[in-house]
Amino acid sequence: QVQLVESGGGLVQPGGSLRLSCVASGSSSSINVMGWYRQAPGKEREWVAIISYGSRNYKDSVKGRFTISRDNAKNTVYLQMDSLKPEDTAVYYCNAVSVVAGIRYVYWGQGTQVTVSS
Repeated sequence: QVQLVESGGGLVQPGGSLRLSCVASGSSSSINVMGWYRQAPGKEREWVAIISYGSRNYKDSVKGRFTISRDNAKNTVYLQMDSLKPEDTAVYYCNAVSVVAGIRYVYWGQGTQVTVSS
């Protein structure tokens, strides 16, 4: 089992920055992939950024503005969000995937609200 706890959300003006953090506990050494997803009101959850063994992938709309990183010593994944836009407003969820004995497990955090507004 893996537990994920996010922090760092809040209210920011357009053009501003926020850094989200997600701390993994439990069987965190089994995690292969970590990422960030978001869900805006009335919309489906969508992936934003994923990091796996140093490889990073981003949703097109956040490329060049968001940066995902991982500190294995702290079992933490970060999402640095710069040049924020109102359309980035959403609940952001941390995600982790582990494969144990051939079985894939998916874990989610509780979410943290990001609001971009003047």
